[in-house]
Parts: sequence; C-alpha cells; structure tokens
Amino acid sequence: MKKNRTYHKKKTVIIFSVFALMLLGLMGRMFYLMVIRSDYYSRKAQELHERERDIKAARGRILDCNGEVLADNKAVCTISVIHSQITEPEKVIGMLVKELGISEETARKRVETVSSIERVETNVEKEVGDRIRSYELSGVKVDEDYKRNYPYSELASKVLGFTGGDNQGIVGLEVMYEEVLKGIDGKILTTTDARGVELSELGESRVEPVEGYDLQISLDKNIQMYAQQAALKVMEEKEAQGVSIFLMNPQNGEIYANVNVPEYDLNDPFTLNTDADISQMTDQEFQDACNQMWRNPTINDTYEPGSTFKIITMAAGLSQGVVDLDDQFNCPGYKIVEDRRIHCHKRTGHGAENFVEGAMNSCNPVFIEVGLRLGAETYYNYFQKFGLMEKTGIDLPGEAGTIMHKKEDIGQVELATISFGQSFQITPIQLATTVSSIINGGKRVTPHFGVQVTDSKGNLVEKLEYKTQENVVSSQVSEEVRYILEKVVSEGSGKNAAIEGRTVGGKTATSQTLPRSENRYISSFLGFTPAEDPKILGIVVIYDPQGVYYGGTIAAPVLKDIYENILPYMGIEG
Repeated sequence: MKKNRTYHKKKTVIIFSVFALMLLGLMGRMFYLMVIRSDYYSRKAQELHERERDIKAARGRILDCNGEVLADNKAVCTISVIHSQITEPEKVIGMLVKELGISEETARKRVETVSSIERVETNVEKEVGDRIRSYELSGVKVDEDYKRNYPYSELASKVLGFTGGDNQGIVGLEVMYEEVLKGIDGKILTTTDARGVELSELGESRVEPVEGYDLQISLDKNIQMYAQQAALKVMEEKEAQGVSIFLMNPQNGEIYANVNVPEYDLNDPFTLNTDADISQMTDQEFQDACNQMWRNPTINDTYEPGSTFKIITMAAGLSQGVVDLDDQFNCPGYKIVEDRRIHCHKRTGHGAENFVEGAMNSCNPVFIEVGLRLGAETYYNYFQKFGLMEKTGIDLPGEAGTIMHKKEDIGQVELATISFGQSFQITPIQLATTVSSIINGGKRVTPHFGVQVTDSKGNLVEKLEYKTQENVVSSQVSEEVRYILEKVVSEGSGKNAAIEGRTVGGKTATSQTLPRSENRYISSFLGFTPAEDPKILGIVVIYDPQGVYYGGTIAAPVLKDIYENILPYMGIEG
C-alpha cells in the first residue's frame, strides 16, 4: 500500500513538472512574440489592414537636339471600385455607365466583384475623372495617372516607339531607354477594418512617386519633318512600297533624321496604316500586321545593297594595294568568271577606263576584277575589319545582322557578285556606318540617337558615350575614296545629286529583290558633304518603285533636294 502511494506521488510530481515546463515554454514563446518580435508582427498586422494603390510616376520626356518635346505625358485618371465600401451600388453602376460609356453588364460585374480593389477603366480623360470624383460616391476611387502623348503624331514613329497601357515602353527608344524614362511609382496606403472598410479617421498615407529622367536625342525635328516630306513625295510619285531616309554625322555617329514611310500614329499605334480589312483578320494576323507596321526597315531589315557596296570593295582594294587610282581596265559589257558570264549594267560595255572612271561609271567588271585580286579570304578579312560581320550597336531594339556567305563557301562566282553588292544582305544602317568609317579618316563610330540624360529642370544626369574603333582604313585610303566618290557625283553616275557651290561625294545603286523573276527593285543613293571633310552622310532607299527605277535617276535627286534645304539651316559650308 505504501509502495502504491509512493508511485502515485511520483506520478503527480512528473505531471506537474511537465505542465510547469509547458507553461514556461508558452510564456517564453509569448515573450518572444510579444517583445522580441513585436515590431515584425506589428508590421504584419498593419499590412493586413492596409490597402495599397499605385500613384503613377511621370515618365521622362524625349527631347530633340534643340529641346523640342517629341514624347510627353498627358494627365489621365484610373477609375477603381472597392466592393466593401460601396453603399449605393445602383448609383455607382449608373454613374459608371454614364461617365465611362461602358455597358451596364460590365459596370455591374466590376461593382459586385468581391476584391480588395477592382480596376474599372484606365487612361480616362482628366475632366471625366474630375466629374466622377464630384459624385462623392463611397467605394469609388479616382487616382491620378499619366498617358504618353506624342505632339507630332507620326513624326519619327519608328524611332520613338510608344508605350503600353501601363506606360511601359513597347518598341523604339521608349523601350530601349525604359530604365531612364520610367521613374518610380508612388503608393497610397489606407487602413481598413476587418471587413475591408476604410477607417476614415486614420486618413491615408502617401509614398510620393519619383518622375523619370528626360532623354535628349540627336534627332532634329525640323530635319526629320523635311526628310519625311521628301520621302512621302517620292513614294507617291513612284508608287513605291516604302521609302527610308537616314541622315547622320559620320564623324561621331549622331543621327539627325530617320524616316521610314509609311509611318504610323504614335497616339493610336494599333490602327493600321494600310487599307487592309481587319475584320477579315485573325488575332494573330492583326498582331503580325501591327508588328510589320512598327518595324524600322533601316535597322530591322536587310537588303542587297547593290552598287553602293562598291565603296567597300574600293576601300579594301586600295588598302590591300591590289588597285590604285590609275590602274587600267577594259569593259566589254561583261566578265566571265568560271562558267558564268556576269554582265555590266551597260551591256555594250564601257571600253577602256581607269579605276576612277570605272567607279564613275559604276562598272561591274572593274569591281569584279578588284574582288578577284583580293581573293575570298582577304576580302572576308576586310569584312571583319570594317565591322560588317557585327551589328552596329545602334540604340534601337531589333537590329538585324549581315547575312553573308561563310568564308569557306565563297567561290570565284560568289566573290565576283559580292564585289558589286549582290548575293548577300546588310541593313542600311550597317552600310551607312561602314562607309562613314571609310570616309571620316578611318574611325568606326557607333550610330546613335541618345545624347544625354537630364532631370525635368534640364540638369545633366549623364552624358551618353559610345564605342569607337580607330584605323579601319588609313587616312590616305580615306582621302582616295572621298576623291573617287566626289568624281562619281560631279562627273559620273551620281550627277543628279550634284549641288552647285558644294562638293558632294556618293554612290548610286539599283538592286533586285528575291525572287528575281518578280522584277521588283530597290533604288538607293548614299551621299555625303563636304566631300573633303564630311559633316553629314545620308542614304535614301526606295522600295519597289514603279516605272523608272534606277538609283541615280530617282534616289539621288531626293538626297540632293534634302541637302539643298537643310545644309544652310545646319550651318554646313561647302
């Protein structure tokens, strides 16, 4: 009996000890939660009873070289509803239908959705937002927002690009400089009770937004406008599929204008700029049509350059010493390479001519001979040295690369056709950049729009810098190429680009698109001035012109007209 009492006594002590330890553990846990971790759980509790709404940051502007605003912000509103706070649902529904023009079904769905906050409409005009606010209906929120606005509508559309519904860059400079332009959104924080009803007596707290930086670019609005007018004029006259015009400073890579007509309305970027019947399109077909409309052919598309590429062959041949200015050639109207007879554009031939005259005549057999003298391996090495096998690094998205034969696949026939600009493809921007390096003394520059980043008051934040490469060609070769190309304009096939009182260098081109059987052409002209010290280089590309299609006849006069009008404005002499 005594033994049994001892056993029960021990059992009681053990049970008491266990409960005591559990109580101590619970008290320790409570101390940990209530004292040591009090700040953390206080924050969590606060978060559970806070509702958060964004305050959109003002996106930075895009300014041209003279400070003209090309992309700005327009004040708009975002309309939202909070189900738990709505006291007069039918009035709210009626107001949304009236002011926003949405259906009753849509309005009712938004109002009756049980969520912390339900967005009804974005990009609402400010005056509409102000009217909605004046109703003073519980549960209706009107928050400030911004919508991108482009004052010049279509101007430089394929350069600037546009933003989406959330004001984020989609294409063009808008997406390329997203981190510069976007800013930091702010917040509106309101405290609610357990039912989600805002506690008005506690008010609301705000984290103010930080506006984005401005981007100043090298593009000149006035030059862009004039170039666009010239492009539209020749497109209409020649019933062309499109026209691209590109103007840059060959000394530093700054781009003055980049036109690609037809352009599109930046304030309405989902309306096609063609007569296509969108009612007959699938969603994918419509998206593909939009993507095509937004493309910048100067940067995103490749083409066979034709005779403008003879500048590259010229520079390589002179650099390698396989040809000089006085070398003599004979053109019977063709050149036989292996088993192929490759014709000159003048079927009757140019007869005896030196190298300069061959360039003036844009004679294919002369340049085929230079290419063959170089040989495939050496010529390919010059492609690499000149930067043709890499992208230019322009500050626009989607740049296409050169489509060239592999070195081991370049036979005599391929080498012959490459030497006068056929059987491969490059972008217009690549051609313009490579020629710039050849005529500016041998420095390859990076073509670019971005010049500097500033705050909204014009204070400098960052000066943008770009990569250069020295000694692409020697100064002597550069001088010889400029001399030859000036002769092409003053006395040769580019004479329709000659400007009285000025020295202009350049090269014409007429190339065929694939398949050749369709007889569709690309006419182009590349020209620069002053010839002895180039300050501006331009290229005009006319896609599928009707009737006369020779580059020297229809493209050269376009650049001449542009230069005659913009050079005095730019202050460029001679």
